[in-house]
Order: sequence, then structure tokens, then C-alpha cells
Amino acid sequence: MEYGLNIRKDGELDFLALGAIIHRLDPGIIPFRKATECKIHVSGGEFNVAANLSDCFKMKTAIVSAMVNYPIGDLIAERVRAMGVKPIYKHFEHNGATGPNMATVYSDRGAGVRPPVVFYNRVNEAGAMLKPGDFDWKAIFAGGVRWVHCGGLFAALSPTTAPLAAEMMKAAKAAGAITSFDLNFREKLWKLSGGIDHAVETIGKIVENVDVLIGNEEDLQKGLGIPGPDVHAKSKLDPTVFFGMIDQVVKKHPQAKIVANTLREVHSTNRHSWSAVAWINGKTYTAPTAELDVVDRVGGGDGFAAGLIYGLLNGETPDDALRLGWAHGALLTTFIGDTTMATLEQVRALAKGGSARIQR
Repeated sequence: MEYGLNIRKDGELDFLALGAIIHRLDPGIIPFRKATECKIHVSGGEFNVAANLSDCFKMKTAIVSAMVNYPIGDLIAERVRAMGVKPIYKHFEHNGATGPNMATVYSDRGAGVRPPVVFYNRVNEAGAMLKPGDFDWKAIFAGGVRWVHCGGLFAALSPTTAPLAAEMMKAAKAAGAITSFDLNFREKLWKLSGGIDHAVETIGKIVENVDVLIGNEEDLQKGLGIPGPDVHAKSKLDPTVFFGMIDQVVKKHPQAKIVANTLREVHSTNRHSWSAVAWINGKTYTAPTAELDVVDRVGGGDGFAAGLIYGLLNGETPDDALRLGWAHGALLTTFIGDTTMATLEQVRALAKGGSARIQR
């Protein structure tokens, strides 16, 4: 109970996530308007955490999601298997022309003073069609699940996805699992489904059964409806704003025992200062600051979440759990794509203050 959480020691699954799986088209440093080729990365805010925990941290994980029976779905399903994540899908048939589809994200990497540009095609997305009643949670949790996760990206997709997330969280708590929610507030998505007030009301019903919240000060304000503090941060790396909001967060959501987030100061597309903070059962923790040479920034936050969750599931001290999240998130930015290529040994070495000296 060091974290204020009663984490079960075993189960058929260490980690279960609910979310939409997408494919990201990446032309590298070339803007899309001039691109001639792209790499394909399989991604999704919730899936990324499951994939990272499986591949790097060797945990037993699963993803609950939608899958379309067509070639893009086949490609995505193969990558899910390759990362060692157990699939629990509701299947949809593609009509050969308009869908349903597996959503597409377009994202170049930018370079130097030119930032990355991200845009979407989520038309007729199968993930947005998921609704309460689509999954047999009693059967899914029957073998024991230690940790359950979802996020604001999935909740914002449609009028039915947030109630499904709330249904899962309620079932997870009844089954004795720890629950986490990454606020991941995306204003563009919430504008399509009712705006900020609706987002606060909708997310509030989900986090009633959530133990661990992940999100920055903007996420807390817009996703949870928490007023901003009087204290102003001196920089993006100053945790004052984040910690200044915790009392209000806990007052509104007293069931939350952990609130955590990354801190990032962007000097250029390829040069970031990186840290992380956490409030764990009444105490505050701050990770070191690292200067990152960024190859691909997408997925760093999910990398942080995975390392933190691993540390908590593995019984690390609160400070060490935060450092594992910080280190894994930092390493994610050195890989192309949205999911991990790191090893646990690399993560632990960086968390303990390791350097980039050549390993022979």
C-alpha cells in the first residue's frame, strides 16, 4: 500500500487497455505536400502502453479494440501480435469502398525550426463505433487482471466510446484491478462532440473509478474542469503549476491516489529538455532533467506511462517508478515509430543516470 493502492500480485494479465488502434503514415522529415513515400507505424494512445509493457518490460498485456477485416486491418493485427499483445477485438466487415475503417494519422517529423505536422482521417472509424455491451467484461476479467487503462483520445471519439470506457472501469474495479486514465485532452476531437463542458461531464463519469490519472496542467484544467492556480510556472519544466493543482484534483476526485505527467521544454524539433513529476499518495516526486536529441517525438508520453506503470506493478519505490517512466519516455524519442525498441536493461541504466557512451 506504499502508493495507496492495493495491487494484486498475479493474474492472467498484468495489463489491459481499451482504445482505438490506428496506423500512422510517416514521410520522415519530408512534409506531406512533397512526400513520395511513407513508413507505416501502428499506434494508438492506449495500445502503445500495452505494446511497450509487453515488448520492453515483458509483461502480459492485452488490447480491447475494434478490428476491420480488410488488408489494413490485417497489417495492424500483425503488428499487434509482433509486440506480444493479446488481441480482444470486435470485428467489423469492410464494404470495399467506404468502410468501416481503421483510422489514419498523418505525421511528418519536422526538423530544426520546422515543427512536426499532424492531421487525421478518422472518417467512419471502427473504433468510434464501439459501445457499451460490446464486450463481456466478466469473461475478460475472469482470469485476473492487475491493471486496466484507457484514455481521453478514445473517450472523445464518439458518443458511445466514453460510456464504454466508464463501463470497463466499473467492471475493472469490481474485479479488483488498478485503473488508470491518460487524459490526453484533444480539443479538436471534443469540439466535434460537445465541447469542453461536455468533456468534463463525460470524463468525470469515467474517472469515478480511476486510481491513477496521467495528464499535464492543461489536461487537468480542460479534462477535469479544475481551475488553474494563481502560481505561474517559470518554464515548461517548472512543476509549480502541476503540483499547485493537485489539491483541487484530489478534492474533486478523492479516489485518485496517483497523478503523474511529463514535463517538456521544446527548444527545437530535435532538441528537448525532458523531465517528469508525480503526486503519489500525498507525496510529490520530480525526475531529473535530460537534454534529448529527438528522432521522433511521437509516443514519448505513452512511453512514460508504460515505465511508470511497470514500476508500480513491479513494486519499485515511488521515486524509482517515476524514474523508470521518465527514462523509458526519453528513450522512445530516439526511435522511429510510436512504440518501444528499448530493452529493460537500457531503461534501468538511464533511470540510474547512465550515459550514451558506446556499449562494447
